[in-house]
Amino acid sequence: MTPMREPTFLILVALAGRALHGYAVVQEVAELSCGRVVLPAGTLYAALERLVHEGLVEPERSEVVDGRNRRYYRLTDAGADALAVDADRQRQNAAAAEERLRARVR
Repeated sequence: MTPMREPTFLILVALAGRALHGYAVVQEVAELSCGRVVLPAGTLYAALERLVHEGLVEPERSEVVDGRNRRYYRLTDAGADALAVDADRQRQNAAAAEERLRARVR
């Protein structure tokens, strides 16, 4: 499996707890990344469309709020599995980096 790009990883993390609509995903990603990752609407919806196509995310429901359609997305089981695999990969990389930094000769 190809390592996930950070925005993809964070979108899946945002959806891991519950279904969210697009703007809520943007807010969660910004919070999770301490403001480092800001997703413009076009980027978010293109990513969500790709993730739906890949079977990692699926639309859950839609509702109209203030005259605007709000679509909610949720993580699929395949998405949870992919997120777990990538989280483990990142954990292993971080552990290797920490080990090398501790052993660093100055």
